[in-house]
Amino acid sequence: MVILMTLNIELAGIILKNPLMNASGILGQNKEAIKRLYEYGFGAVVSKTITPMPRIGNKPPIILSLPNGGLINAVGLENPGKGTIKELVEEAKELNIPIIVSVGGTNEDEFSEVAKEAEISGANAIELNLSCPHTKGYGLEIGADPRNVFNVVKNVSSIIKIPVIAKLGLNDKIVEASGKALEAGAKALGLINTVKAIYIDVYTLKPVLSNIHGGLSGPPIHPIAVRVIYDVYREYRAEIIGSGGVKDWKDAAEFISAGAKAIQIGSALISNDDPKHTIKSILGGLENWLRFHNVTSLLELVGSAHRD
Repeated sequence: MVILMTLNIELAGIILKNPLMNASGILGQNKEAIKRLYEYGFGAVVSKTITPMPRIGNKPPIILSLPNGGLINAVGLENPGKGTIKELVEEAKELNIPIIVSVGGTNEDEFSEVAKEAEISGANAIELNLSCPHTKGYGLEIGADPRNVFNVVKNVSSIIKIPVIAKLGLNDKIVEASGKALEAGAKALGLINTVKAIYIDVYTLKPVLSNIHGGLSGPPIHPIAVRVIYDVYREYRAEIIGSGGVKDWKDAAEFISAGAKAIQIGSALISNDDPKHTIKSILGGLENWLRFHNVTSLLELVGSAHRD
Protein backbone atom coordinates (compact mmCIF):
# COMPACT_ATOMS: atom_id res chain seq x y z
CA MET A 1 0.00 0.00 0.00
CA VAL A 2 1.29 3.46 -0.95
CA ILE A 3 1.06 6.01 1.86
CA LEU A 4 0.57 9.53 0.55
CA MET A 5 2.46 12.33 2.24
CA THR A 6 0.98 15.82 2.25
CA LEU A 7 2.71 19.11 2.76
CA ASN A 8 -0.55 21.01 2.40
CA ILE A 9 -1.30 23.35 5.26
CA GLU A 10 -3.97 25.82 6.31
CA LEU A 11 -2.49 29.06 7.59
CA ALA A 12 -4.78 31.76 8.98
CA GLY A 13 -7.59 30.16 7.01
CA ILE A 14 -5.62 30.10 3.73
CA ILE A 15 -4.93 26.76 2.03
CA LEU A 16 -1.33 26.40 0.81
CA LYS A 17 -0.08 23.52 -1.34
CA ASN A 18 3.15 23.57 0.69
CA PRO A 19 4.45 25.58 3.67
CA LEU A 20 7.14 27.57 1.83
CA MET A 21 6.99 31.23 0.82
CA ASN A 22 9.51 33.95 0.10
CA ALA A 23 10.45 36.43 2.79
CA SER A 24 9.29 39.97 2.14
CA GLY A 25 12.01 41.99 0.47
CA ILE A 26 13.13 39.10 -1.73
CA LEU A 27 11.51 39.83 -5.10
CA GLY A 28 7.79 40.61 -4.89
CA GLN A 29 8.02 44.19 -6.22
CA ASN A 30 6.44 43.68 -9.64
CA LYS A 31 4.36 41.13 -11.50
CA GLU A 32 7.40 39.62 -13.21
CA ALA A 33 8.87 38.85 -9.79
CA ILE A 34 5.60 37.31 -8.63
CA LYS A 35 5.69 34.97 -11.62
CA ARG A 36 9.29 34.02 -10.89
CA LEU A 37 8.42 33.18 -7.27
CA TYR A 38 5.54 31.05 -8.50
CA GLU A 39 7.90 29.18 -10.83
CA TYR A 40 10.25 28.48 -7.92
CA GLY A 41 7.49 26.32 -6.42
CA PHE A 42 6.39 28.29 -3.36
CA GLY A 43 3.06 27.64 -1.67
CA ALA A 44 2.42 31.38 -1.36
CA VAL A 45 4.15 34.60 -2.37
CA VAL A 46 4.84 37.67 -0.25
CA SER A 47 5.17 41.14 -1.72
CA LYS A 48 7.92 43.55 -0.83
CA THR A 49 6.93 45.80 2.04
CA ILE A 50 4.67 48.46 0.57
CA THR A 51 4.17 51.92 2.05
CA PRO A 52 1.46 54.47 1.15
CA MET A 53 3.82 56.51 -1.04
CA PRO A 54 6.81 55.32 -3.08
CA ARG A 55 10.15 55.14 -1.26
CA ILE A 56 13.53 55.48 -2.95
CA GLY A 57 15.47 53.68 -0.22
CA ASN A 58 19.09 54.07 0.83
CA LYS A 59 22.08 54.88 -1.38
CA PRO A 60 24.51 52.06 -2.25
CA PRO A 61 26.14 50.08 -0.88
CA ILE A 62 23.02 48.50 0.57
CA ILE A 63 23.84 44.77 0.71
CA LEU A 64 26.90 42.84 1.81
CA SER A 65 27.74 39.13 1.74
CA LEU A 66 29.62 37.87 4.80
CA PRO A 67 32.23 35.08 5.04
CA ASN A 68 29.99 33.17 7.47
CA GLY A 69 27.23 32.83 4.89
CA GLY A 70 25.15 35.69 6.19
CA LEU A 71 23.97 38.85 4.48
CA ILE A 72 23.61 42.37 5.81
CA ASN A 73 21.22 44.62 3.92
CA ALA A 74 19.97 48.17 4.32
CA VAL A 75 17.70 48.60 1.32
CA GLY A 76 15.57 51.10 3.22
CA LEU A 77 12.14 49.71 2.31
CA GLU A 78 12.44 50.83 -1.30
CA ASN A 79 9.07 50.25 -2.98
CA PRO A 80 6.73 51.77 -5.58
CA GLY A 81 3.91 52.58 -3.15
CA LYS A 82 0.40 51.23 -2.70
CA GLY A 83 -0.55 51.88 -6.34
CA THR A 84 1.28 48.71 -7.37
CA ILE A 85 -0.71 46.35 -5.15
CA LYS A 86 -3.51 45.70 -7.64
CA GLU A 87 -1.03 44.60 -10.32
CA LEU A 88 0.75 42.22 -7.92
CA VAL A 89 -2.48 40.66 -6.71
CA GLU A 90 -3.87 40.25 -10.22
CA GLU A 91 -0.72 38.40 -11.30
CA ALA A 92 -0.93 36.06 -8.30
CA LYS A 93 -4.61 35.40 -8.99
CA GLU A 94 -3.79 34.62 -12.61
CA LEU A 95 -1.24 32.06 -11.42
CA ASN A 96 -3.62 30.72 -8.76
CA ILE A 97 -1.21 31.23 -5.88
CA PRO A 98 -2.07 32.95 -2.58
CA ILE A 99 -0.47 36.36 -2.09
CA ILE A 100 0.34 38.06 1.19
CA VAL A 101 0.92 41.80 0.93
CA SER A 102 3.59 43.11 3.29
CA VAL A 103 2.57 46.47 4.71
CA GLY A 104 4.80 49.19 6.14
CA GLY A 105 4.07 52.50 7.77
CA THR A 106 5.21 55.03 10.35
CA ASN A 107 1.88 55.15 12.20
CA GLU A 108 -1.46 53.35 12.53
CA ASP A 109 -3.10 55.35 9.75
CA GLU A 110 -0.40 54.51 7.20
CA PHE A 111 -0.58 50.79 8.00
CA SER A 112 -4.37 50.91 7.67
CA GLU A 113 -4.25 52.83 4.40
CA VAL A 114 -2.11 50.19 2.68
CA ALA A 115 -3.97 47.30 4.32
CA LYS A 116 -7.30 48.60 2.95
CA GLU A 117 -5.82 48.84 -0.53
CA ALA A 118 -4.56 45.26 -0.25
CA GLU A 119 -7.98 43.97 0.77
CA ILE A 120 -9.77 45.92 -1.98
CA SER A 121 -7.30 44.52 -4.51
CA GLY A 122 -8.06 40.94 -3.44
CA ALA A 123 -5.00 39.95 -1.41
CA ASN A 124 -5.35 36.77 0.64
CA ALA A 125 -3.75 38.30 3.73
CA ILE A 126 -1.52 41.13 4.86
CA GLU A 127 1.72 40.97 6.79
CA LEU A 128 2.43 43.98 9.01
CA ASN A 129 6.14 44.79 8.91
CA LEU A 130 6.74 45.65 12.55
CA SER A 131 10.35 44.56 12.44
CA CYS A 132 12.54 46.12 9.74
CA PRO A 133 15.70 47.00 11.74
CA HIS A 134 17.33 49.55 9.45
CA THR A 135 14.76 52.17 8.37
CA LYS A 136 14.17 55.12 10.68
CA GLY A 137 10.59 55.51 11.80
CA TYR A 138 9.50 52.11 10.47
CA GLY A 139 9.54 48.46 11.50
CA LEU A 140 11.46 47.66 14.64
CA GLU A 141 11.21 51.22 15.95
CA ILE A 142 7.47 50.53 16.19
CA GLY A 143 7.46 46.80 16.88
CA ALA A 144 9.92 46.85 19.79
CA ASP A 145 7.17 48.28 22.02
CA PRO A 146 4.38 45.75 22.71
CA ARG A 147 1.90 48.62 23.16
CA ASN A 148 2.64 49.88 19.66
CA VAL A 149 2.26 46.36 18.29
CA PHE A 150 -1.14 46.06 19.93
CA ASN A 151 -2.32 49.43 18.65
CA VAL A 152 -1.23 48.88 15.04
CA VAL A 153 -2.60 45.35 14.82
CA LYS A 154 -5.86 46.32 16.54
CA ASN A 155 -6.38 49.30 14.27
CA VAL A 156 -5.75 47.31 11.08
CA SER A 157 -7.61 44.14 12.06
CA SER A 158 -10.67 46.19 12.99
CA ILE A 159 -11.07 47.66 9.49
CA ILE A 160 -10.31 44.69 7.21
CA LYS A 161 -11.67 41.16 6.98
CA ILE A 162 -8.69 39.35 5.45
CA PRO A 163 -6.19 37.77 7.89
CA VAL A 164 -3.59 39.98 9.55
CA ILE A 165 -0.11 38.55 10.13
CA ALA A 166 2.27 40.43 12.43
CA LYS A 167 5.94 40.07 11.51
CA LEU A 168 8.07 40.81 14.54
CA GLY A 169 11.79 41.31 14.99
CA LEU A 170 14.30 40.41 17.65
CA ASN A 171 14.05 42.43 20.85
CA ASP A 172 13.90 41.63 24.54
CA LYS A 173 10.09 41.86 24.58
CA ILE A 174 9.31 39.76 21.55
CA VAL A 175 7.32 37.13 23.47
CA GLU A 176 5.22 39.85 25.08
CA ALA A 177 4.82 41.64 21.74
CA SER A 178 3.69 38.37 20.15
CA GLY A 179 0.98 38.02 22.79
CA LYS A 180 -0.16 41.59 22.22
CA ALA A 181 -0.36 41.02 18.47
CA LEU A 182 -2.54 37.95 18.99
CA GLU A 183 -4.69 39.76 21.54
CA ALA A 184 -5.21 42.58 19.04
CA GLY A 185 -6.45 40.26 16.33
CA ALA A 186 -3.45 38.86 14.44
CA LYS A 187 -4.24 35.45 12.98
CA ALA A 188 -0.57 34.48 12.68
CA LEU A 189 2.91 35.70 13.57
CA GLY A 190 6.00 36.02 11.40
CA LEU A 191 9.14 35.26 13.45
CA ILE A 192 11.73 36.71 12.95
CA ASN A 193 12.91 39.51 10.70
CA THR A 194 16.56 40.36 10.13
CA VAL A 195 18.70 41.30 13.13
CA LYS A 196 20.22 44.78 13.45
CA ALA A 197 23.94 44.63 12.67
CA ILE A 198 26.98 46.60 11.47
CA TYR A 199 29.95 45.54 9.36
CA ILE A 200 33.17 47.58 9.57
CA ASP A 201 35.97 47.51 7.01
CA VAL A 202 39.13 47.19 9.10
CA TYR A 203 41.21 48.83 6.36
CA THR A 204 39.13 51.97 5.86
CA LEU A 205 37.99 51.86 9.51
CA LYS A 206 34.46 52.75 8.43
CA PRO A 207 31.13 50.93 8.30
CA VAL A 208 30.60 49.50 4.82
CA LEU A 209 26.88 50.16 4.38
CA SER A 210 25.82 53.71 3.56
CA ASN A 211 23.14 53.45 6.26
CA ILE A 212 25.75 52.14 8.77
CA HIS A 213 23.19 49.77 10.31
CA GLY A 214 21.71 46.90 8.35
CA GLY A 215 19.70 43.76 8.88
CA LEU A 216 21.62 40.51 9.31
CA SER A 217 20.02 37.48 7.68
CA GLY A 218 20.99 33.97 6.66
CA PRO A 219 22.49 31.05 8.62
CA PRO A 220 24.00 33.18 11.45
CA ILE A 221 20.54 34.11 12.79
CA HIS A 222 18.92 30.69 12.40
CA PRO A 223 19.45 29.44 15.99
CA ILE A 224 18.11 32.76 17.31
CA ALA A 225 14.97 32.38 15.20
CA VAL A 226 14.51 28.80 16.42
CA ARG A 227 14.69 30.03 20.02
CA VAL A 228 12.11 32.76 19.44
CA ILE A 229 9.70 30.44 17.62
CA TYR A 230 10.08 27.83 20.36
CA ASP A 231 9.44 30.34 23.16
CA VAL A 232 6.46 32.00 21.47
CA TYR A 233 4.83 28.71 20.49
CA ARG A 234 5.31 27.34 24.01
CA GLU A 235 3.58 30.41 25.43
CA TYR A 236 0.68 30.86 22.99
CA ARG A 237 0.42 27.85 20.63
CA ALA A 238 0.05 30.45 17.89
CA GLU A 239 0.16 29.97 14.14
CA ILE A 240 3.71 30.96 13.22
CA ILE A 241 5.58 31.61 9.99
CA GLY A 242 9.25 30.97 10.71
CA SER A 243 12.01 32.87 8.94
CA GLY A 244 15.72 33.27 9.46
CA GLY A 245 18.50 31.36 7.78
CA VAL A 246 16.62 28.46 6.19
CA LYS A 247 18.94 26.98 3.57
CA ASP A 248 17.84 23.32 3.52
CA TRP A 249 15.12 20.95 4.68
CA LYS A 250 16.71 20.38 8.10
CA ASP A 251 16.53 24.10 8.88
CA ALA A 252 12.88 24.11 7.83
CA ALA A 253 12.16 20.98 9.88
CA GLU A 254 13.78 22.55 12.93
CA PHE A 255 11.43 25.55 12.64
CA ILE A 256 8.43 23.24 12.28
CA SER A 257 9.50 21.20 15.30
CA ALA A 258 9.80 24.42 17.32
CA GLY A 259 6.28 25.46 16.36
CA ALA A 260 6.26 27.05 12.89
CA LYS A 261 3.46 26.08 10.55
CA ALA A 262 4.97 27.76 7.49
CA ILE A 263 8.44 28.88 6.42
CA GLN A 264 9.76 32.01 4.73
CA ILE A 265 12.97 31.81 2.73
CA GLY A 266 15.07 34.87 1.95
CA SER A 267 18.86 34.87 1.85
CA ALA A 268 19.00 31.39 0.31
CA LEU A 269 17.29 32.76 -2.79
CA ILE A 270 20.03 35.36 -3.19
CA SER A 271 23.06 33.21 -2.38
CA ASN A 272 21.94 30.20 -4.44
CA ASP A 273 22.35 30.06 -8.22
CA ASP A 274 19.33 27.77 -8.61
CA PRO A 275 16.48 28.84 -6.25
CA LYS A 276 14.05 26.46 -7.95
CA HIS A 277 16.29 23.51 -7.08
CA THR A 278 16.63 24.79 -3.50
CA ILE A 279 12.86 24.90 -3.01
CA LYS A 280 12.39 21.48 -4.61
CA SER A 281 15.13 20.03 -2.40
CA ILE A 282 13.58 21.46 0.78
CA LEU A 283 10.14 20.10 -0.09
CA GLY A 284 11.58 16.68 -0.95
CA GLY A 285 13.53 16.61 2.29
CA LEU A 286 10.41 17.46 4.30
CA GLU A 287 8.49 14.62 2.64
CA ASN A 288 11.26 12.20 3.63
CA TRP A 289 11.20 13.65 7.14
CA LEU A 290 7.50 12.80 7.39
CA ARG A 291 8.27 9.24 6.29
CA PHE A 292 11.04 8.94 8.87
CA HIS A 293 8.57 9.85 11.63
CA ASN A 294 5.83 7.67 10.10
CA VAL A 295 3.32 10.49 9.73
CA THR A 296 1.32 11.52 6.67
CA SER A 297 0.81 15.22 7.32
CA LEU A 298 3.20 18.04 8.12
CA LEU A 299 0.75 19.32 10.71
CA GLU A 300 1.48 16.27 12.85
CA LEU A 301 5.01 17.55 13.41
CA VAL A 302 4.25 21.22 14.10
CA GLY A 303 5.47 21.95 17.62
CA SER A 304 6.69 18.37 18.06
CA ALA A 305 9.72 19.53 20.08
CA HIS A 306 7.32 20.51 22.87
CA ARG A 307 5.89 17.04 23.36
CA ASP A 308 6.80 14.92 26.37
